[in-house]
Amino acid sequence: MTSMKIKRTAAGVMTLRRGILALVALGILGAAFELAAERHWFTFQQLIPWGALAALALGLALQVSGSGRRDSVVRGIALVVLLVAMFGVYAHVAANHDAGLLDQRYAATWDALSPLTRWWYAFTKTVGTTPPLAPGMLAQSALLLCLATLTRRPAAAPPPRGDDPRPMAALEERA
Repeated sequence: MTSMKIKRTAAGVMTLRRGILALVALGILGAAFELAAERHWFTFQQLIPWGALAALALGLALQVSGSGRRDSVVRGIALVVLLVAMFGVYAHVAANHDAGLLDQRYAATWDALSPLTRWWYAFTKTVGTTPPLAPGMLAQSALLLCLATLTRRPAAAPPPRGDDPRPMAALEERA
């Protein structure tokens, strides 16, 4: 591989890394806007995603400014946020499921529906008002942040084989 190809590959990896980190930042901003628009801050349970967003922002800051040594910390943060997001999906679906009996379209037939149908209606927001996929924004950003830790930062490229940049005199002195 020539040094030009190594430089292009490193530049491509860095472009990919910056793009992934930009998507993480957009995900954080989008989720924060969604939470603020829904006034999602009245109970402790509603504050949990705000903490997850703060953790994601911390992970993003560590990833942007830090060295590769911080990757395991960032992956840990991303894992915690992913778990919080999974809990959020469950909480939203469960709230919709509980609201199914109160939905005027299904109140008379709710108990007659199969459990799978009831949970499907809850997941698709056919019943209830909580958006089950909103916590998915957190999960997506956490996974992207974890993916960003897998990209390598550019290191000094080794000289191509046969092209030693050192002067011949230095090599002859060693012999």
